[in-house]
Amino acid sequence: MKQDIKLQYALDDSPPLWELILYGLQWLAISIPTIIIIGRVVAGIETTEPLAQVAYIQKAFFVTGIVLLVQILWGHRLPLILGPAAVLLVSIAASSGSNVDSIYTAIAIGGAVLALTGITGIFGRLLGIFTPRVVASILLLIALTLTPTIMGLVTASNAGVAAQANLIFSLVFVLVLFIAARYLKGIWKATLIVWAIIAGTLVYKLFFPAYAGTMSFDSAAVGYQFLFSGISLSVDWGVILAFLISFLALSINDLGSIQSVGEMIKPDGMEKRISRGTFVTGLGNILSGLMGVIGPVDFSMSPGVIATSRCASRFTLIPTGIGLLVLSFLPAVISFAGTIPSAVIGSVLVYIMCSQISAGLIMAYGSGDFSFDNGLTVGLPLMLGVIISFLPGAVTAGFPPTLRPILGNGFVVGVVAVLVMEHLIIKGRP
Repeated sequence: MKQDIKLQYALDDSPPLWELILYGLQWLAISIPTIIIIGRVVAGIETTEPLAQVAYIQKAFFVTGIVLLVQILWGHRLPLILGPAAVLLVSIAASSGSNVDSIYTAIAIGGAVLALTGITGIFGRLLGIFTPRVVASILLLIALTLTPTIMGLVTASNAGVAAQANLIFSLVFVLVLFIAARYLKGIWKATLIVWAIIAGTLVYKLFFPAYAGTMSFDSAAVGYQFLFSGISLSVDWGVILAFLISFLALSINDLGSIQSVGEMIKPDGMEKRISRGTFVTGLGNILSGLMGVIGPVDFSMSPGVIATSRCASRFTLIPTGIGLLVLSFLPAVISFAGTIPSAVIGSVLVYIMCSQISAGLIMAYGSGDFSFDNGLTVGLPLMLGVIISFLPGAVTAGFPPTLRPILGNGFVVGVVAVLVMEHLIIKGRP
């Protein structure tokens, strides 16, 4: 992406204090939902205990805030937001039958390998491995291998809410998200996930008043104790190998994010920025592994935020990092994650993973011949088709006989989705 916008603040500019805070709040609003969503999913995989789930999300906020500040001040020093890595979510879910300590030991080891390749410059010499087809396949696999986890979220049977009702709500809500993305502009579009979580939760509770959150607790009991929780090192070579392969995908994500911002604002010393950036990401994953929480990665959404705000100052992310650290010590605020219905979380993940599929298809076909909207048009039917095709028999059997041939057929749902995307939502776009 070439710099074709006039920036109000360049990379090393420092805006006035009040603008610095406002820009920082914008980045914070973008960062929070991903931490809550992925943190909530992983915490739910590992424990049903509300206190433990809140402490897990606290750790995710804490690690993200620390790593963000180090990246901005010493690492790649670019205006890049970061958060929990979806590819590690895939591996954690796949390894859920393994010892938890062995999972996070593997994350710490993967972080150490990434840090070593970054600081020694070996990573730069390995870039030839990551051809467009390899990168495209990895991006697509991240999305598709998350479908079992997403299926569990959108078909969760809560007290007073049937699995079928959750699924129908999710299908409608996903379409609403794509419609909103089609028409929203500027900061509203950049923070769509924030509003999706808030609005989705309110609408869900309106339709299903029997639903209650799952994280009611004495917040004073877990204010800072998460700092003293960690793991006992446990080596499982099968788990370690699986996570090392996952860290290949994580490194691609990190590299692509750094390069995308680099292409946009053209800073000097990109090679050193890449080395330092991957090194810090590796250190962040070592810290995450030792604390027993999912590791971070730089996100590729940053160029869109820069283009929208016309601000590329890296210093605007300092208030964001500080805000994340403050939030990590406010469990009463984080407990809001427990009020978010699983159907809303699953729907937002579908939306995010469709973007992942689109990015993979663009990588495979080239941005000149295949637009992001083209990828979304293909991505949503694929995601919904796979999810519906593998629904448990008990869920499909619970649909009314008239709807069962439609809502229980992944092919039919996928065809309907692509027709809606092509002719109603993405209509008129190339």
